[in-house]
Amino acid sequence: MKKKILTLTALSAILVASNAQASGFHLKEQSVSGLGTAFAGSSSGGQDISASYFNPAVLTRYKGSQIVFGATYVAPTAKLEYAKSTGVVNQSDGHSSDVVSNAVVPNFYASKQLNDDLFLGVSFNAPFGLVTKYNDDWAGRMHGTLSDLKTYTMTPMLAYKMDEKLSIGVGAQIQHVKARLRNGVGPVPAVDGKAVLEGDTTDAGFVFGATYEWRDDTRFGAGYRSRIGHKLKGDITLSGLLVGNGSYPINAELTTPAVASFGVTHDLNKKVSLMAEFQRTYWESFDELRIKGVPGGDNVTAENWKNTNFYSVGASYQLTESLKLRGGLGFDKAAVKKQHRTPRIPDSNRKWYSLGAQYKPSEKVAFDLGYTYIKAANGAQINLHDTARGDLQADYKSYVHIVGVGVTYNF
Repeated sequence: MKKKILTLTALSAILVASNAQASGFHLKEQSVSGLGTAFAGSSSGGQDISASYFNPAVLTRYKGSQIVFGATYVAPTAKLEYAKSTGVVNQSDGHSSDVVSNAVVPNFYASKQLNDDLFLGVSFNAPFGLVTKYNDDWAGRMHGTLSDLKTYTMTPMLAYKMDEKLSIGVGAQIQHVKARLRNGVGPVPAVDGKAVLEGDTTDAGFVFGATYEWRDDTRFGAGYRSRIGHKLKGDITLSGLLVGNGSYPINAELTTPAVASFGVTHDLNKKVSLMAEFQRTYWESFDELRIKGVPGGDNVTAENWKNTNFYSVGASYQLTESLKLRGGLGFDKAAVKKQHRTPRIPDSNRKWYSLGAQYKPSEKVAFDLGYTYIKAANGAQINLHDTARGDLQADYKSYVHIVGVGVTYNF
């Protein structure tokens, strides 16, 4: 019985935090041209077919065939300035270097016009992902020391032009998730064991959307990416415990959230366009984490995520025939209040400041550059109450630099 309790405690400790990480960190950086306007106007047509990530119906705006290659370098900083926990006896003073890692987020899009009204498209994206790493002796080690999550998504799409004003689009999400996670574990604060989980899964969802050309200079768009029910399968390895060391097969059920997007674009004149975007992320679908295969039956943990909104406004200016400038501002809400946050996601409300440019040397080729600075509002704070792993208080200094480069080819 003691071995069963140890195993169940370890599974709960690593999976509750890790799968919150998997469903809670959504990378919006799926379009280099959109990055320059803080993604304002993406759902209403965007700047190229990369806007189809938010709304597949925008494909009908781009005649012929088009390919877009993009890569975004995400450089987040989350410096741990203070940490204290009741869950461990021996702990470092809480200060640490940057606990999050830089990453490159690639994307690829292709579209082909089949006839006057029908358009085919496909995209490859990495919509979720993060790496956080702490010292093994830090105060919150029972809540997490390593989180390495990667996702890969392919989305085939079909868009149809109903008439000169209305277009609709549909598609399928095929998503592969791979995770490696580590944290401390022990039945009492004086025992410092380790738990390492590795697992993966491939599951599917759908996308759909519509655009409406209200006037020649004004258009609206709406897109929806469905939630995806994931069934993660893998193993957990326990070490450093008094009893119960070894590997155990597990599987867990979790649901990543749906995202609804609404955008509007207004061409003020031939040179200036104004845009706005609203996104609603339905974190409420992540209502529980269910772990199967553990001794003693399913282990179910209720979550405390809430639906969040993202707002942005932006503009573009055609400076010359070949050079376009972009800018945007955005505001993003945190999905979890500080009393429910874990150190795997030191989250907070965020403000976006974006700039971008496009150089188009010919009708066939265009090069895009985008930059965004994201500042965490009042830093990021954790005030977590957890009777199983100990309470944790932590303060971070957080911000993000993002640089994207892309190329578009029309043929």
